[in-house]
Amino acid sequence: MSEHADRLRVKKTYKLYVGGKFPRSESGRSYPVSSPDGAELANAALASRKDGRDAVAAARKAQRPWAGQTAYLRGQILYRAAEMLEGRAGQFAEELADATGAEAHEALGTVEAAIDRLVHYAGWTDKYTSVLGGANPVAGPYFNHTTPEPLGVIAIVAPQDDPLLGLIDAVAPAIATGNTVVVLASEAKPLPALSFGEVLATSDLPGGVVNLLSGKAAEVAPHLAAHADVNGLDLGGVADAGLAASLEAAAAETLKVVRRPGRTGTSLDLLRQWTEYKTVWHPAGMAATAGGGY
Repeated sequence: MSEHADRLRVKKTYKLYVGGKFPRSESGRSYPVSSPDGAELANAALASRKDGRDAVAAARKAQRPWAGQTAYLRGQILYRAAEMLEGRAGQFAEELADATGAEAHEALGTVEAAIDRLVHYAGWTDKYTSVLGGANPVAGPYFNHTTPEPLGVIAIVAPQDDPLLGLIDAVAPAIATGNTVVVLASEAKPLPALSFGEVLATSDLPGGVVNLLSGKAAEVAPHLAAHADVNGLDLGGVADAGLAASLEAAAAETLKVVRRPGRTGTSLDLLRQWTEYKTVWHPAGMAATAGGGY
């Protein structure tokens, strides 16, 4: 027997992930997280309204530099996140099994699907603009081009029963297109999402591009929905129809783009969801020269 066999295990402290750092909730609150069979797993930070505001501020600060990066670099960073997640697949499979009650092989399969999803969206970063944009036919000596641009800051209520793959399905298309996000993790199963923050922190993703909060959607989401510096709202993880309706109404006050609960689509649909379009006119041929050049 090892001489260290009787040592106490260092229990993991799960924190928020905001602005590339791992703070506790500013309120000092936490809440217990348990497995489906009632076993206590850990305490998670109970995010407050102030934590939500801090996360939005971090996302806004990071958004323009992130959108300004080359599509190739954004793809490389997403691919790096997939690499880092694969290196910790065993840990995440264990956390998922504890959180959801899934068998070990099922949990590992979900982690592998999450890795594949990151690689998938990494491949889209330098392609979606060609698919969604293009040249438009116009009458006259002009070029007319439409190109997709990021919407800005997206607030996401992550799926409640799919704490890793569901979260990545919501986050990856948003950041692949140059947006930054504030994510409310699954309330009852937040631990895989909070550990995913550690993956992102070691994958060259700039701080503030993804911000992860744990806590109660009913407490924090209304403030994100009403926040004037949030441009889009993903309600895919809101199971309560009444809460979803009130969040959508709050979002309408500041003209946010809203993804409603239950809405599905292809990868391209999810990429399109968080883009807006800029159309540019440019004189062509002799008209440009006659007018004094380009």
